Amino acid sequence: MNVPDATMKTPKAAMLELDEVFTFVGYKKNQVRIWVAQDRETRQVVSYYIGDGSMASCKALWRKLPWRYQKSQSYSDLWRSYNCLLDHEMVGKGAGHMCHVERFNGVLRHRFSRMVRRSLSFSKKLSMLHLHLKWWMYGYNLDIASRQI
Repeated sequence: MNVPDATMKTPKAAMLELDEVFTFVGYKKNQVRIWVAQDRETRQVVSYYIGDGSMASCKALWRKLPWRYQKSQSYSDLWRSYNCLLDHEMVGKGAGHMCHVERFNGVLRHRFSRMVRRSLSFSKKLSMLHLHLKWWMYGYNLDIASRQI
C-alpha cells in the first residue's frame, strides 16, 4: 500500500520502524504475516505487504516503499529475514527503537477481531484481508495527518 503524497509528510532524515503481525487466511494452519513499515516521526504507515516470514517477503515490502524512504535508516526486531536490508539495524524490543510500530500492532489487533491472537475468527480470502487492511490503513494515515496540522 502506498498512500497518496497529499497525506504524507516526509521528514528530511526519515527513520522507519519495521515489524510483522501474524494472522490466518482460510484456516488456522494457513498462517500469513503482515509486514508493516511505519515512519517514526509522522507515525504514518508508509507501506505494508502480506506474505510469509521469508526474506523474499521482506524484500517485497522494501520494494513497495516510496523511493524517498528506500535509503532511510530502519529498525526492526531480531527476525532473521531483515538481514537482507541495507542501512538497517536489528534491535531488541527493550532498546526503544520499535515502540511506535509495536503500539501500531496493538491498535491493529484491537481493531480487527481477525487479528487477535488465539481467536476463532480469521479472513476467509487473502483478497478480503488485503482490501480491509488497505481501507483501514488509509483512514488511519488520514487521521494521523489531520492531528499533525
